[in-house]
Amino acid sequence: MSSPANYFAATLLEATFLEEFWGTLEQAAAACRVEPAWLVQRVEAGLFPHAECAGGLWRVSSIAINRAARMRSIEITFDAAPELAALVADLLEERDRSRV
Repeated sequence: MSSPANYFAATLLEATFLEEFWGTLEQAAAACRVEPAWLVQRVEAGLFPHAECAGGLWRVSSIAINRAARMRSIEITFDAAPELAALVADLLEERDRSRV
């Protein structure tokens, strides 16, 4: 049986109609498929503008879920610094907007 966090992450990833999500740090990180510390570091560094913490609850936009996956993949695949991964994610997001 899968854990509640895994179920939550899968459910949120499948629900593309969601504009934003409010939950705990662990739920937000699970939705983005990253470790909580990874998410906190990038938010505090200003590299992840689509997530924020207010009163212990995290707000994560649907855009943030895709951005986290892109950034994490870039960091791992190319051994890139978080700042570089964020820049590349910005460029990919701009490309995606121009295609619409």
